[in-house]
Amino acid sequence: MSNNNENKVFYHSLGVEDMLKSLNTTTEGLSDKEALDRLNKYGANELKKAPKKSIFEMLKEQLSDVMVLILIAAALLSVILNEWTEAIVIMVIVIIDAVIGIVQEKKAVDAMEALKSMSAPTARALREGEESIVKARELVIGDVVILEDGCIVPADMRLIESANLKIEEASLTGESVPSEKDWEDVFERDIPLGDRTNMAYTSSIVTYGNGIGVVTATGMDTEVGSIAGMLEKEDDFDTPLKRKLNSVGKILSVVGIVVCVLMFILGYMYQKPLIPLLMTAISLAISIIPEGLPATATIVMALGVQRMAKKNALVRKLPAVETLGSATVICSDKTGTLTKNQMTVTHIAMNGDFEKGEATEVKAAGEKYEHIYKDLISAAALCNNASLDLDNEGEILGDPTEGALIYLAKDFGIDHEDYEDEHEREFEQPFDSDRKRMSTVHIMDGEITSFTKGAVDEMLPLCTKILTEQGVRDITEEDKANIINLCRKMSEDALRVLGFAKRILDEIPEEDDEDIEFDMIFLGAVGMIDPPREEVIDAVETCHKAGIRTIMITGDHKITAMAIAKKLHIYKDGNTVISGDELDNMNDDELDKLVGTAAVFARVSPKDKLRIIKSLKRVGEVAAMTGDGVNDSPALKAADIGVAMGKSGTDVAKDSADMILMDDNFTTIEYAIKEGRRVYRNIQKVIQFLLAGNIAEILTLFIATVLNWDAPILAVHVLLINLATDTLPALALGVDPAGRNIMKHKPIKSNSLFEKGLVVRVLLHGLYIMIATISAYQIGIHIDSHEVGMTMAFLVLAISQLFHALNQRSNTQSAFTTKNGHNKYLFLAMVASGMILALTICIPQLREFFSLTTLRFEEWKIVGVFSLLPLLLVEITKLLKRTFHFEI
Repeated sequence: MSNNNENKVFYHSLGVEDMLKSLNTTTEGLSDKEALDRLNKYGANELKKAPKKSIFEMLKEQLSDVMVLILIAAALLSVILNEWTEAIVIMVIVIIDAVIGIVQEKKAVDAMEALKSMSAPTARALREGEESIVKARELVIGDVVILEDGCIVPADMRLIESANLKIEEASLTGESVPSEKDWEDVFERDIPLGDRTNMAYTSSIVTYGNGIGVVTATGMDTEVGSIAGMLEKEDDFDTPLKRKLNSVGKILSVVGIVVCVLMFILGYMYQKPLIPLLMTAISLAISIIPEGLPATATIVMALGVQRMAKKNALVRKLPAVETLGSATVICSDKTGTLTKNQMTVTHIAMNGDFEKGEATEVKAAGEKYEHIYKDLISAAALCNNASLDLDNEGEILGDPTEGALIYLAKDFGIDHEDYEDEHEREFEQPFDSDRKRMSTVHIMDGEITSFTKGAVDEMLPLCTKILTEQGVRDITEEDKANIINLCRKMSEDALRVLGFAKRILDEIPEEDDEDIEFDMIFLGAVGMIDPPREEVIDAVETCHKAGIRTIMITGDHKITAMAIAKKLHIYKDGNTVISGDELDNMNDDELDKLVGTAAVFARVSPKDKLRIIKSLKRVGEVAAMTGDGVNDSPALKAADIGVAMGKSGTDVAKDSADMILMDDNFTTIEYAIKEGRRVYRNIQKVIQFLLAGNIAEILTLFIATVLNWDAPILAVHVLLINLATDTLPALALGVDPAGRNIMKHKPIKSNSLFEKGLVVRVLLHGLYIMIATISAYQIGIHIDSHEVGMTMAFLVLAISQLFHALNQRSNTQSAFTTKNGHNKYLFLAMVASGMILALTICIPQLREFFSLTTLRFEEWKIVGVFSLLPLLLVEITKLLKRTFHFEI
């Protein structure tokens, strides 16, 4: 009876009798005792809570980082050598970084709670043959549940009765049009969920009619539960920045180990004492690690988050800022994301339109058909069971298709509520899935008039006349052919077509089954669609120019999906459209080969969406996924970045996403991408700035060891430079303005954080700073002492790195140009860092703590000259690059 995969029963493929037998129940429902037994056996009809990560687990993850482990090892070695100053400073750094990491990593794992909130609190069920109100969580497999207009389906169920039943399943299937249900249907096992018209699923909403169903699955065994299970199992993938920083850490660790081994070998050859050798090794280990990098990168992203929030892009997970900036493909759900999630009548076909073979846009129809449109619009307004919730911004209550007709009438100056009061309904023949039409009777201008709406091909045989500009005349076969051809053309353009007719009656019908649908006058047809958002086309084009491909993933049929994709400029020549059935027949290798040209995936399930995202990631894409429904949640979580809609999005989608668009505006993604790229580029500037300084420190210590000198700088000097004087300029670089052409470059697809030439620049700039530092040290020890030389080396190393921050704003333009915009924060940061250095030298206690000494004016002049040397050398390098166009 369980819905577990190993013995899963496909109830949509069973007739009612076989289904009842399989579930050991009857149409009268379960007894109270049997229901209680099953509740105890199978558990409550609710979803499991996702386990939350403990603080200890997050701390463990933070401390297992390669760069952090090297710092901890250096601290332990300092303790062993009784160098408590270095040990304390290092551990303070480790603790600060860990705290920042934990605060930022603390994620809201409440997607399960949101899924639970979608469940109906109570249900009407048959127990012991009697109707009773049952808590939704107490429903069990085999319960018989009554469904009615407006209720939320409380569990997955096989229908055993249906009367004009329509259920909106957009959050599961992505289709905005409610599914028409028929309990008598029986299907093959592998039919898509959206086509199972004999089933009703948890969290979907009954929009029309009523029915009765037998519960086939509860809790985690439901389709919503299956999605929840995927959310639970899906690992949190490292973002591109995290992967790249880890890569940098591993590279630096290997370099550090190699250099330390070489230093020990050289130290042994030079017969240096062990303690000084170990202290030099600690200095080297610290110089290898860019201590401020993780915290600086975090702060840079946090500032990006603040800027994005002002533009309606709410970031839930900090790395999302950078990740979106490096996205190479955006997979977007259609309904509610690319479209408005509101059925809208866009075209009217009347009279001469059928002869011309072209429908008229609604905005032009008023003037064109002002003298004859009244009957069609009256039919749209009155042959209608939907209404507007005026207390809730005009939200549609009922079938979205009928809601579109109400808004059509409103466009033509008809207030639906007043019009219904003026022309009360005298009789109704409800919509029927066999007839595919409905009719209502009203008193219009003193005449008893029936209005009929429905499928055009079903209505035309019942029409004997047609309304034209000249009046009513007999309908001809040519008329019918023209009508069918135009309606088919409208359908191919992804429009849903409804026809309208009327008939003048002699009297108001009295019998429910009285046939009034014959000898009718055909009034015309309307075409409606869930329209694309107007702003999306420009956003898609902007993304295309930025080297970002947009893929539409939807539960709609292939023809509809392709038509929408063409309107949005997503589908272009050479692209492919893949259906869910075709996807099911592909293995992963086949999918990986086709995913590069796919523009549309149609008729897909939640599992398909997840599979598509994983395929894109396998072929090296950085995948963003936008969506708003429950069915998007697993893919939102699996994507490098999930983007949910703030207004129309379900709580589940929001809680699974990394970023939420508060205005539901697809164009906000354009800004988010630009901001993400700005953050990414600025983090690159920060890394280039910090690593060039680290390389200078490493080379300074290594050269000193090779040449058998005393250490020019100490571990505390490296810590002071890396934290006190490097951090502020690094943060200022993190808010550098975006370049003018930032959205005209393709995304960075490399698995390394280093772009072409960045490694060379880091090494070259580090070499320039090292040459200046070594030179100052040698001059200092020759004109005075080792203490003076070490102080001069420290100051040149620190000040030259401050000036070097100016070089990082552009890899090609001069540091003194205004083409890159202004960054007042960088100037302020350099002044503040300079003051820290001045205080360190001027305050005796600090000077003694850092093993420094005072300098004479002549020595300060030497420090000034050599501090400017790296800046001038980089300027010369940039000039040569601009002149000869070589890559550095």
